[in-house]
Amino acid sequence: MEPMQPVQQAAAGVARTAVIAVPAVPLSWYLILSAVLFVIGVTGVLIKRNPIIIFMSIELMLNAVNVSFIAFARYLGDVGGQMFAIFVMAVAAAEVAVGLGILISIFRSRENINVDEINLMQG
Repeated sequence: MEPMQPVQQAAAGVARTAVIAVPAVPLSWYLILSAVLFVIGVTGVLIKRNPIIIFMSIELMLNAVNVSFIAFARYLGDVGGQMFAIFVMAVAAAEVAVGLGILISIFRSRENINVDEINLMQG
C-alpha cells in the first residue's frame, strides 16, 4: 500500500487535516494491460503489410514489455526493472532509426515498400 496523504480542509476558519487512503493498483492490472498491448502489437505485425505500421506494432510490443518491467520493479521494490525499461527504450530508438533508414533506401531503389513485394534475397 502507498502511504496515506494528508489533505488540508478549512471549514469556518478552522483548519483540519484529514487522511485519505489512496488504493494501490494491483499488479495483475498492469500485467493485463501489458498483455493486451502485446497482443495488439503481435496482431499488427501479423496482419498489416505496411512496414511503418509493422515498426509501430513492434514498438507497441516493446512498450508492453516495459510496462511489465516497471510493474514488477515496483512490486518487488527493485530498480532493476526500471533499468531494463530504459535499456529497451534506447534499443527501440536505435531500431527505429535503422529501420527507417533501410526503408528509405529500399523505397529509393524500388519505389515500393510493400512487405509482400520486397524480396532482397533474390540475386
